[in-house]
Amino acid sequence: MAARTGVQFLEGLRRRPRDLWIDGQRVADPVDHPAFRNIVRSIAALFDMQHEPALRDEMTYASPSSGERVGLSFLVPRTRDDLVRTRKMMKRWADYSGGFMGRTPDYLNRALVGYASAAEYCGENDPRFGENIQRYYEYVREHDLCLTHTLINPQANRSVGPARQADPFLAARIKEENSRGLVIRGARMLATLPVSDEIMVFPSTLLKVGEEDAPYAWAVAIPNDTPGLRFLCRESFDYGRSHFDHPLGSRFEEMDAVVIFDDVLVPWDRVFLLRDVEKCNRAFAATGAVAHMAHQVVTKNVAKTEFLLGVASLIVDTIAIEPFQHVHEKVAEIIINLEAMRAFLYASEMEAQVNRWGALQPAWPPLDAARNVYTRMYPRMVEILQQLGASGFMAIPTEQDAQGPQGEAIRKYYQAARADAVDRIKLFRLAWDIAISAFGSRQVLYERFFFGDPVRMAGAMFNSYDRKPYMDRVREFLERAGRQAPSVPEVRAPGDGSTG
Repeated sequence: MAARTGVQFLEGLRRRPRDLWIDGQRVADPVDHPAFRNIVRSIAALFDMQHEPALRDEMTYASPSSGERVGLSFLVPRTRDDLVRTRKMMKRWADYSGGFMGRTPDYLNRALVGYASAAEYCGENDPRFGENIQRYYEYVREHDLCLTHTLINPQANRSVGPARQADPFLAARIKEENSRGLVIRGARMLATLPVSDEIMVFPSTLLKVGEEDAPYAWAVAIPNDTPGLRFLCRESFDYGRSHFDHPLGSRFEEMDAVVIFDDVLVPWDRVFLLRDVEKCNRAFAATGAVAHMAHQVVTKNVAKTEFLLGVASLIVDTIAIEPFQHVHEKVAEIIINLEAMRAFLYASEMEAQVNRWGALQPAWPPLDAARNVYTRMYPRMVEILQQLGASGFMAIPTEQDAQGPQGEAIRKYYQAARADAVDRIKLFRLAWDIAISAFGSRQVLYERFFFGDPVRMAGAMFNSYDRKPYMDRVREFLERAGRQAPSVPEVRAPGDGSTG
C-alpha cells in the first residue's frame, strides 16, 4: 500500500479500535462518535488530496523502495528544491484548515525524516536501534500512517524530576526489560489527535544526566491499539453544532489526551533509544528532527497568519471601519507578522546546509526565532480580532435563529455596510470561533506552548546561539576606535594664572 485515501484511513480506525475514553465512557468507534467524527473526516480529506489528479505530483513522489506514490512529507531533502517542494505540499494541507490543525500527519512525518536520516545516531546507543528507526520510517511511509506523539511528563510536582515524584511510576518509565522488549508503566502528556494510527513516544529533553533518570530515557513507537495503552481525553470543543455556528470547532477539533501505559509491552524492534539520558536530551537537535518539524510548523503558521489577516480584513471591509487610523495600525501589525514568518521560512530554506547525516537541513536559527516569536504574535493577533469585532461578537445569532421566526428581524437589524445579515453573521461567527470560543481559546494556549515553555525556549536560544562573532566584532571596533582617537590639546581657561 502507498499513499492512502480518506476511506482507507477511516477503515483503519474502525479495524483497530483503541482504548479511548471521553466523558467517562469508552469510545467504541471514533469514526462515528460525536467528539471525533468531524476531525477524522477532516484528516481523511487531507489523504484524499493526494489522489486528486491535479495535485498528484505536488502531494506525492515515487517511493525509493517500492516505486509506489507516497506522501511528499516523507521526502528526505537533498536539495533546496526538495525543501521548497515539501513546503508547498505542507502549505496545501495547512490551507485546508486555515492553519487550525496543528497535528496534520506531515508534522510527525518530518520528525521521522530527521530521525531516520540520522539513524546512525540511534545506532550509537545500540546498533539495533539505528536499524529499527530506519525500518519504522519506511514502514510508516509505505503504509501512509497517521501518527500522534507524546513528550511531556505529567504536571504533578514540577520542582523535582520524574524519579522523585510521589510515585516513581507517575511518569512513564521502564518497569522491566525481557526477551520480548520493554514493559512501560506510567503516564505521559499530551497526545494531540489520539484518533491516529500509531504513537511515537519521544524522549523528554529535560532529564538530568544520572542513573535515577535513566528509566525515563527512551524513544519508542507503537500502534494505538497496543494492549495496556489508554487515552484519557479532555472534554470536546466540538459541541455538535453546525458549520454555520462553529465553522472551525465543528471541523478541526483535534482533541488532546493523557496517555497511560498499563504495563505496555514495546517489542524490541520498536525501540529507538534506551537509557542514555544525554543522547535522549540531545536527540531532537542532533538528528535534525526539530529543524524539519519546525519547518512544517512555520509553514502552518504562515497559513494561519494569512487566514487571520483575511478574517481581520473582511471585518474591516464588512462594517466599513477602514477610515480609522487605529484600524490601519492593527491590520498592519498582522501584515508585519505574516511577512516576518515568510521571511523566517525563506531564510531557513536558502541557508539550509547538508548535516552530518547527509540530509539537507533547514537552517535552525531563523526557525528557532520564528517559533519563539510566534508564541507572542498569535495571542496578540487574536486580541486584534477581539478589538476589531468588539460588541459584534456578542451579536451573533445561530443558524436556527436566522432560519426561525425571527429571521426577518435578523435580516433587518444585523445587516452590515457591505454585507447582508447572513453573510455578516457567518463572518463574525468565524472570527468568534477564533477569538472567543473554547476552540479558539485552546488555540491560543496551544500556540503559546507549542514547543514548550517560552521561557525555557528563550533560555535554550540564549545558551545555544553563537554570539561570539558579534562580541568579537564589537571588541575589535572598540580597540580600533581607541587606536585612532586623535590627541586633544590642553585648553586653559582665561584667568588661570598662565602667561600669554
